[in-house]
Amino acid sequence: MAELRDLYQQVILDHNKNPRHHHRLGDANHTAEGNNPLCGDRITVFLKVEDGVIRDVGFEGSGCAISTASASLMTTAVIGKTTAEAARLFDAFHAMVVDPDARADPKTLGKLAAFAGVRGFPARVKCANLPWHTLHAALAADSGRVTTE
Repeated sequence: MAELRDLYQQVILDHNKNPRHHHRLGDANHTAEGNNPLCGDRITVFLKVEDGVIRDVGFEGSGCAISTASASLMTTAVIGKTTAEAARLFDAFHAMVVDPDARADPKTLGKLAAFAGVRGFPARVKCANLPWHTLHAALAADSGRVTTE
């Protein structure tokens, strides 16, 4: 179990130091902004959705290691997915980090299962969830602001 925890920590550290899709997407047709006032995380998610499929994704902002890694892993996970698949992934991720009875299904979540341990740290749950709630708002074409207050 300790080896698995170490592997997950390495995944989070890697995605924090080298975030994927960390750029403004100039031709985005869905955008939303998110803010976590508790620790100062701020994120903007950019999506290019065509025919119900997320063709490209990017994010900008600043935040703690958990928030940045979550955004990086999220963008990697949703690119090429339908909006319905991305919504189901949102539901699975959210349940994993907030529901004490939820199990991280590696088949569904892949590397996102690295965040299962966040559940024990309520302040960090908001950090991990911020990119996902921002994605959810962008998918809903809700260009307003998302907050974890």
